[in-house]
Amino acid sequence: MNTMTLKRLVYITAVLVSLSACKVGKRYVQPELNLPESFRGDTLTYQQDTITFAQVSWRAFFNDPQLIALIDTALVNNYDMRTALKNIEIANRNLKQNKLEYLPSIDGNIATVNRQYRSRDFYGNPSSGWYGDKEAPDNLFNYQSQFATGLEFSWELDIWGRIAHQQDILKSDFLDSYEAKNAIQTRLIADVAKGYFNLIMLDAQIEVAKRNLQLNDSTLRMIRLQYDAGEITALAIQQTESQRLVAASLIPELEKEIALQENALNVLIGEMPNVVSRGFKIDSLMNTENSITLGAPLEIVRNRPDIKRAEYALVAANAEMNIQQIMRYPQLSLSGVFGVNAMLPKNWFNIPGALLGGIAGGITAPVFRNGRLKNAWEVAKIEREMTELELQKTVMEAVHEVSNAVITVEKQKEQIALARRRVENSELAVRNASLLFMSDYATYLEVITAQSNALSSELALVDIRQKQLEAYVDLYRALGGGWQEMTIE
Repeated sequence: MNTMTLKRLVYITAVLVSLSACKVGKRYVQPELNLPESFRGDTLTYQQDTITFAQVSWRAFFNDPQLIALIDTALVNNYDMRTALKNIEIANRNLKQNKLEYLPSIDGNIATVNRQYRSRDFYGNPSSGWYGDKEAPDNLFNYQSQFATGLEFSWELDIWGRIAHQQDILKSDFLDSYEAKNAIQTRLIADVAKGYFNLIMLDAQIEVAKRNLQLNDSTLRMIRLQYDAGEITALAIQQTESQRLVAASLIPELEKEIALQENALNVLIGEMPNVVSRGFKIDSLMNTENSITLGAPLEIVRNRPDIKRAEYALVAANAEMNIQQIMRYPQLSLSGVFGVNAMLPKNWFNIPGALLGGIAGGITAPVFRNGRLKNAWEVAKIEREMTELELQKTVMEAVHEVSNAVITVEKQKEQIALARRRVENSELAVRNASLLFMSDYATYLEVITAQSNALSSELALVDIRQKQLEAYVDLYRALGGGWQEMTIE
């Protein structure tokens, strides 16, 4: 290869590389998501400078130190979280490797030895010069020898932007893995919080059951005194004892539920079964009284990991469609080799006699592939449309989820107010029934009924308070909260 030819090759290569900046395909544009102006059930007005519910850090959202410690442990030890972090590492490595695709691939041929043997019925004669002046044998003579060492390269010039589109796919995969981690984190925080709330609720219920059992014991003693005085029959003692056993049977059942819930929480935090430490102030577990709003529906597109993952999938599908389009275009590739090559081992590294060099370039274009390339492109376009529909579906479901959570929170406030009035009324009924019974103005059945109503109303209040806490957590997660670092000032 003379100097002029080399200069021309370098010039042509530079021109072709500059052409690789031409990126063929449809540029990604976020589709219309048809978001409403506000969430159904939201009575607050969103202002641009107001902190939204989803922007609050989970550390500021929860008040209980024991709960925060459990979440911290879960974020470090939970196996799903650890797996998600590994997926981020893999995606990051793939993305970094893609940047090297623009460079040629080079392979080093350390040593190649090729010896071919033929016999007398073969149509050729020894040609390697191995035998020199000696006469070659008739059978299994050395027909050809080759000893080579060198460098080989191949280079596909990305004229139409295939590698760039592939980078879009890998970048989407990386961002998707990051959002997958965020999605796992938000779900994990919600699950740990709900499990912790359930423990608090079970503690409160067992306290109610024990208190009611003491009340039943007191009533039973009073009934027995009246029986001994001959004022009532044995039936009264039996029915009162039955009511007492109902309250007593709740305690082992609740103790079992507490142990199972503690085990479930330990699974989430990645630890073996053990007792879970917890506080007992059910009214101060979360920050829900701050001046925060739900925000505009557009905020969930920016906050919710599942929506962002759906959009990254659409970006990747768009890039894949462009790649399938590029596969129908001509492809340019360069290849070459440089090294030493000789027929005899003694001449293997004889410079310059054994020097070998070569370069080749080619432009290939598909002419007839039985319609496979066009079909792959058309299928990729349809798959992109399906992915866009999936994004719009995810957004719609997210808006519904927020609306359901808002309505649940508001209606449960009303239920709590009614449940508290019911507890107050049932406690008053128990006191009045006991007083009237001692004054012979009420029967023992009325006392038992009042105590039964008091037990059920107190348990119902504890249950609805737990559901209210869970509703706030569901709302927080529905809005995309749980992974942000912004805190309430």
